[in-house]
Amino acid sequence: MKLANYIQGKWIEGDGDGVALFNAVTGQQIAEATTKGTDYKAMLEYARNVGGPKLRKMTFHERALMLKKLALYLTEKKDIFYKVSVATGATKVDSWIDIEGGIGNLFVYASKGRRELPNEPFFVDGKPEMISKNGTFIGHHICVPLEGAAVHINAFNFPCWGMLEKIAVNLLAGMPAIVKPATVTCYLTQIMVKEIAASGILPDGVLQLLCGSTGDLLDHLTLQDVVTFTGSASTGKKLKSHPNILDNSIRFNMEADSLNCCILGPDAQPGTPIFDLFIKEVAKEMTVKAGQKCTAIRRTIIPENLAEPAMEALKKRLSTIALGDPSTEGVRMGPLAGKDQVKEVLEKVKELQKSCQTVYGNYDDFEVRAADKKKGAFFPSMLLFAADPLHNKAPHEIEAFGPISTIMPYKNIADAATLARMGKGSLVGSVFTENDDYAREIVLGTAAYHGRMVIINSRCAGENTGHGSPLPHLVHGGPGRAGGGEEMGGMRGIFHYMQRTAIQSHPTTIMKITDVYQPKAEQTEEIVHAFRKHFEDLKIGETVVTHKRTVTEADIVNFANISGDNFYAHMDVTSLEGTMFTSRVAHGYFVLSAAAGLFVDPKKGPVLANYGLDECRFIKPVYVGATIGVRLTVKEKVAKENREGETPQGIVKWQVDVYDETGETVALATILTIVARKNK
Repeated sequence: MKLANYIQGKWIEGDGDGVALFNAVTGQQIAEATTKGTDYKAMLEYARNVGGPKLRKMTFHERALMLKKLALYLTEKKDIFYKVSVATGATKVDSWIDIEGGIGNLFVYASKGRRELPNEPFFVDGKPEMISKNGTFIGHHICVPLEGAAVHINAFNFPCWGMLEKIAVNLLAGMPAIVKPATVTCYLTQIMVKEIAASGILPDGVLQLLCGSTGDLLDHLTLQDVVTFTGSASTGKKLKSHPNILDNSIRFNMEADSLNCCILGPDAQPGTPIFDLFIKEVAKEMTVKAGQKCTAIRRTIIPENLAEPAMEALKKRLSTIALGDPSTEGVRMGPLAGKDQVKEVLEKVKELQKSCQTVYGNYDDFEVRAADKKKGAFFPSMLLFAADPLHNKAPHEIEAFGPISTIMPYKNIADAATLARMGKGSLVGSVFTENDDYAREIVLGTAAYHGRMVIINSRCAGENTGHGSPLPHLVHGGPGRAGGGEEMGGMRGIFHYMQRTAIQSHPTTIMKITDVYQPKAEQTEEIVHAFRKHFEDLKIGETVVTHKRTVTEADIVNFANISGDNFYAHMDVTSLEGTMFTSRVAHGYFVLSAAAGLFVDPKKGPVLANYGLDECRFIKPVYVGATIGVRLTVKEKVAKENREGETPQGIVKWQVDVYDETGETVALATILTIVARKNK
């Protein structure tokens, strides 16, 4: 059976013979994968011309709701994926990480898109730059979606997560995707894409799938396209140096396998909770996904005096982890993804054994439960020992991408940091210690060589996500050998698929482009008070200019009595000598409260509630006798998602500019209100 590719909205089988795909447990052939005969240029044009425009018309909030809907749909279908996942060699835990972990990325970005991004198809980045003296010419930055396709070339170890963690980001950013999973496990990715296509949730052209080779796809990329790669460093380098990618400066994000390390602090003596946590984590990272994780612990760095007890504890722990058919009760580690992976891992292990001692595990003698180890792609967990890791380069350069880790003893903290850096760039490093000073020194001494650092102690033991778990909230990538790229990272990842462009003009023009009020932009006054208007009727730049109020000594005393704030500058004129104040000064929060009293329309209306305060600055002291007024300006509007039983509403951000009798601003704040919408 040939696996069909999802191309231009249709399921199409490739021409001729394909690459045979096998069940990693039984060795039986599952299908063939081929993309021969594919028009790769047409695929890219379909993504750019059909999928791209549809996504770019949507706002961030609409894209986020699309992701949420997709996540809910895939959650309902997850049992389908679990059944197929077993054939990749995954245990129930392995499958959970791959399937539900991937779906979790969709949920996270759906939430972040609605909470942290505007209800616009573009993003206004940072604050305006005041370029001219009088403020009639300013600069700003906006981020808009690139008008190409995101090409994702993924690794074999996470057929579901690898796809979902990437498309969650590019779809939210507004770019369509072409997904190329690693061929050996692409049958699981294909099953998931079939369900996604059947759901009808994604617009046409937004997602395409290649189960076989990428052919000449890279030849047809343009400056508007993006390539992401996850896999071996050697393959990544070849792709990254493709002439078309270099000639057109095409964005290329690389996340390569790395020699990640885990460091045990000298305080973690045997029998302590932190020592036990360390042993558990190293053994877990060696055996989850049979060690086929880009974040797996390859180098286990242990104080010299603790090396022997740690080694014995690890051997004992590993001996309890049964290897075999992952569908069998009690089996906690399955096979590698395929026979090719077995061959590659064995070759690397033999290279390491030339300079390292094997202290646990033997490829020539191991047991497999409920399966035939000759037919399946099984490989035993193995622990090696490097007696002189500071001078033995092999374990810092050779990676066996399986259930293998090398123990490295160190004498002092400087040696531990040096060993961590010798990996030449890693995705993640972890430190197990109760000593925060030790943790600080290790992190600051090695962070430049790692994309992520995890410090685990007994205080976070119950909730930590572990050494090897990349999170959508944080960057996933690393320098040097790890590829030099970044994935996910919350909002950071989104901008990888967007163009940041500087714009310069008059503040009013910038305001019209960005839908955000800019300093010195034109302000319009209306007859009807802004608090009497529904969300849709409010215009950016619309301003309420209030009547004025003179601040009295009684105001200051009364506010001090109510708030309990008796700071000397407000209450004790005899203590002002040598300070920045010349007389008794009004409380900053009184000034803001008085401003609210000036601009609030008290009648019941579309304004439903005060939602919060984003920014507040007290710029100039307000003394007794000062007269203040307020300019309240509509700064930004964000429509909220409609919820059943709730009045349709939106968030309005208002600039509160409090000024005194000289016309100078004394306080500047951004307040938020919940305002009713007309549209249901």
